[in-house]
Amino acid sequence: MIKRTLFFGNPAYLSTKNEQLVVSYPDKEQETKTVPIEDIGVIVLENQQITITNGLLEKLTNNNVALINCDQYHMPIGLLMPLSGHTEQTERYRHQIEASLPLKKNLWQQTVSAKITNQAGLLKEKGIPMRKMELWAKEVTSGDTLNHEARAAVYYWEKLFNLEGFTRGKKGLPPNNLLNYGYAILRGITARAIVSSGMLPTLGIFHRNKYNAYCLADDIMEPYRPYVDLIVCHIIETEDTIEELTVNIKKELLSIASIDVKIDGKSSPLLVAMSRTTNSLFECFEGRSRKILYPVF
Repeated sequence: MIKRTLFFGNPAYLSTKNEQLVVSYPDKEQETKTVPIEDIGVIVLENQQITITNGLLEKLTNNNVALINCDQYHMPIGLLMPLSGHTEQTERYRHQIEASLPLKKNLWQQTVSAKITNQAGLLKEKGIPMRKMELWAKEVTSGDTLNHEARAAVYYWEKLFNLEGFTRGKKGLPPNNLLNYGYAILRGITARAIVSSGMLPTLGIFHRNKYNAYCLADDIMEPYRPYVDLIVCHIIETEDTIEELTVNIKKELLSIASIDVKIDGKSSPLLVAMSRTTNSLFECFEGRSRKILYPVF
């Protein structure tokens, strides 16, 4: 079943009754709404005047809902996740912590190769030459010691949007604002899947910044980034302006959770596919497999 993504951009009171999320509004004339909690995958709380009960937080956490809250500038800044996401969590943590350096280098090689392959797939769909990208994807070495990821990124961002002077950077000009928002949501989806697979989102296979609590999420989301880029391309082509994140733009970016992706030739919503990816990652840590299952654009 496809899980729902809920966005709350107006003042609201969120509570629970009979395993439902109950939405009440300050304006008494607005009808109270309910949503089955089991149908929810992601919730984004944007408005500063949203009140949520602890009883609802408990049910959302137990159902592994990714609850993302935003700052005063409407950008995602926080993620609520369960302390215990899997019945075998202790053992799974041990396998993750004890993963060898050669294994992690191999996993990063697979990750970078999959990312560049998917970037090439998006360029191909846009009618942009991508032969170099395909070659770089095949040439990625263990641990990406030759830094093919960066080489591919330079070419990719130069060609993708066809916007004069565009450079990718968190504080850069639009559409960086759209990319930042979409990647933040993708990061939350990835962290949710990692926790549900019984692993720590903090301990990465490549990213290791001591100030980053989501190193593994930042690793595993890499091959999924082009799906956010695809949505951003569509927004650029259809919206009159991208200077501000309007409600319509946010709605499109939030559709990332339900966008169809293919793994092993089978289509599924990205939210579901991400769990397949993180489960396959654990099998690599455990020693049952040597391959992460990533989608192919």
